Amino acid sequence: MRTVDIALGITRTRRARLLVALIATGTFLATPVSEADSATVVAARPEIGAADRQVPVVVEPTLLERRVLGRSVEGRDIEAFRYGTKGGTPIMVIGVIHGDEDAGLLITDVLRTMTPPTGIDLWVIPTVNPDGTVADTRGNANRVDLNRNFPRGWVPQGEPGYWQYAGPSAGSEPETKAVMKFVREVKPALGIWYHQDLNMISPGSGFEGRIRARYAKLTELPLVRITGGRYTGVAATWQRNAVPQGLGFVVELGPTLTSSQARMHAEAVMVVARMVHGSRA
Repeated sequence: MRTVDIALGITRTRRARLLVALIATGTFLATPVSEADSATVVAARPEIGAADRQVPVVVEPTLLERRVLGRSVEGRDIEAFRYGTKGGTPIMVIGVIHGDEDAGLLITDVLRTMTPPTGIDLWVIPTVNPDGTVADTRGNANRVDLNRNFPRGWVPQGEPGYWQYAGPSAGSEPETKAVMKFVREVKPALGIWYHQDLNMISPGSGFEGRIRARYAKLTELPLVRITGGRYTGVAATWQRNAVPQGLGFVVELGPTLTSSQARMHAEAVMVVARMVHGSRA
């Protein structure tokens, strides 16, 4: 499927178009909002609580760091952009892992225009599969499904050309290795991974279950347990088990995503990030 007009070479141009669209529709403020104004911003979203309304919004917040995590099979950079409070609670957001499920890029674009709440060390990774994103393919240039290639629960699955080909061995792909190295270094307290197009979030238990439920409510996604299928070598599962007390979950977007929906998801990221930060205080 192709839901977003994307080519990594025109990222800045696409971001500019998105910002224009958001401003035109009134869903984006080009200047920081005051506490009083923030109530107006979310007046149409009564389910967002008073504490959640304190999330400030700016154009082009201070970029703390641009880091190249590694390179893809075809040599493209896998980039991460860091915002917020250096040394704060690390939050990681991944827009794309399956290259043909790229609506998450709209959300990462919006996140890169928002200043995170105080205490949040936000890492925005538009795509961990740049070759697949450019080629509009699920897998990487080796035709490996990166979301079946992580070591946690990895099993051999298929051959090149099979849509869920897990690769020749666990963690075999350069993209997988780059993400694993980054996660082990940064130790994200929460990772959010965008997929398409089941339009749902799987429920969880305990504190992570509350995080998932809050995100689902804010974005109007149903909480539905996935049944059937074979889910091995999954990135989010590996990530939350690689970090002590780590949290991580998948957000299944629908087949398309509007600019206002992208904004809604970006706001939800900030809300649940604050929840995680508060739990660690």
